[in-house]
This record gives sequence, C-alpha cells and structure tokens, in this order.
Amino acid sequence: MTKVDVGGEIVSPPRRRLRVPPLLAWIAVAPFAVWAAARLAGIDSAVHIWGVGVALMTGTPYVAAASLLAVPIALAARRAAVIAVAVAASVLLAAVVLPRAAGSAPTATGPSLRILTVNLFFGAGDAATVVDLVRRLDPDVLNTQELTPEAVRALDEAGVGTLLPYRHLEDGPGPSGSGIYARHPLTAAPDFVPEGGHNMPRARLALPSGPPVEIVDVHTLAPLNGHDVAQWTAELAALPAASPGVVRVLAGDFNASLDHAALRAVLGRGYADAADATGDGLTTTWPADRRYPPLITIDHVLYDERASAVSTSVHKVPGSDHRAFFAELRLPRSL
Repeated sequence: MTKVDVGGEIVSPPRRRLRVPPLLAWIAVAPFAVWAAARLAGIDSAVHIWGVGVALMTGTPYVAAASLLAVPIALAARRAAVIAVAVAASVLLAAVVLPRAAGSAPTATGPSLRILTVNLFFGAGDAATVVDLVRRLDPDVLNTQELTPEAVRALDEAGVGTLLPYRHLEDGPGPSGSGIYARHPLTAAPDFVPEGGHNMPRARLALPSGPPVEIVDVHTLAPLNGHDVAQWTAELAALPAASPGVVRVLAGDFNASLDHAALRAVLGRGYADAADATGDGLTTTWPADRRYPPLITIDHVLYDERASAVSTSVHKVPGSDHRAFFAELRLPRSL
C-alpha cells in the first residue's frame, strides 16, 4: 500500500466582528453626554418645563450606571470621536456619583449630636413607630415635617414627650406643618423662609456641653411645576449659611438631591451632607410607600463643616411616603 502525504495547513475562517453604524452609536451616546453636561453646568432649575428638568436630575445615579452600556456600542462603531465622547460622559457621571458611596473618616472630637428626621405624609406616619425609633436610636433631636395637629396628639399619646420633653412646633394642616422635638432645652429663633411655603421652625439647642447648636427643620416646596420650582429655588437659597458663632444643622425633607445645583449651593455655604460623608449617599428615601423600593434621595442632614458625620441610617415608617433618616454627628470641641 502506498502512503500518501496530504500536507497543507488548517486555517480557521476569520471571525466577523460586530460593527455598529456611527449614526446609531451617536444616538446611543448623545443622551448621556447631554446629561453629563447639564449636571456639571447645574442648569436643572434654570432650564425646565413644568419642573421636568428638576425631577429628571434626581435620576443621575441611574443614568451614570446606564452610561456604561453606551461605551461598547461606541467601540463597535470604531470611530474615535464617538468613543471619546462615550468614555468622557461615563467617567464624568461616575465622578459625581461614586464619591457618595466612599465616605470619609470623622475628624471632629467634641460631643455627639444625634438627629432623626421624618416626613409624616400629611400626618399619617405611624406615631408609635416614630416613638419606637426615638427609643431605639436615642436622638437628641427629632425633626418632623407634614406635622398636623392630629399627628402632634398621636405622638404625645405614643409617649414622645417622655423621651423628648422640649419642643418647638409649627404644626399645620396637610403638608404645611413642621416641628422640632428635643432632649435638651430649645429657644425658638425667627423664621427665615419666603412666604407661600411650608413651615420651617428654627431653634437654638442647649446641649450640656460643647459649642452652641442651632437646628433648622427643613421642608421645601416640591418642585412640581414652574411656579413651584421658583419657590423651591428661593427656599433653598434662603436657608442660612454656616455661622462662625454656632454649629448649624439643617435636617429634613429638602425635596432635592445632591444632583440639584440649588442643593449643592446650600452645601457651598459651609455645610456637608451626612449620608455623603458616611458613604450612604446613594441610599434612597422616597417614595417609601410603594411595592418597589424608594428611588431617590431627598431627605438629608446637612451639618457645619467643622463637625463630622459618624453614622447614618434609614428606617421605614408605616403610613409615610418617606423613610426616616438618622444621623449621628460629632461636634467640634470648640468654635
């Protein structure tokens, strides 16, 4: 039998790489680039139609995550310009969102100050749950929003006065009322917000030791339409700046996230955000009365930059559309 040497080389057929038309890639990338530019420029409250711009900006963390999907689409288009824009948009959005999950070490060494804030949703938030949170978390201050006269009675019946015997209340019908409950004596201070919005009581807190502290119970108008956006912007602008002679804390329902330029302007007047400082800045607080988890973060504790945030947490309150927000702060030893 004759042996036959076939010889030759086995060659695999070339793989066909996915290629996306450049126009389709630009359509996928452009919305993220526009969003990143709008977020960095802070034009959410200046450019809006019936409050849509303001409402949309709260979705920035979700847009930042979704922007990653545009990068492989841009790569598949094999065009340097669209790849550069996709990567830049994703990096810029990540740069404004990811630090909220990082946190920072506390530096203040003075006494602690614990604050619990809760929006009671037209007074319907369960008073027994709120008082149980006070009992478990042991706050020095409880800030309440949408505090109705009926809610005041319910909190009293649940025993809030035994735990927090001092109060400065400006309760009212519907969403208009607010009130501060405290473990230590309170001295009321003049209001500062523009007319036409919710009550925002303000009081000096007499701690046993440490620097003087002022508490502001914040509840800005929800920016649902053009008029409300203007009122919301004015109310945030009216919040007092940090002061050399007192440690001021702003706590409550700001109806604003860290992606709103108006709230970042408040921070720029000498404050830090407690959740952001502890790495909980992406923890959501509203809406808390749906079948799905809360979507956005609009409840905050802002504190004087000379203080530090030690820990933060959120808690469900049946009957309320907000999660309660708790922050433990460390005050400066002296001013």
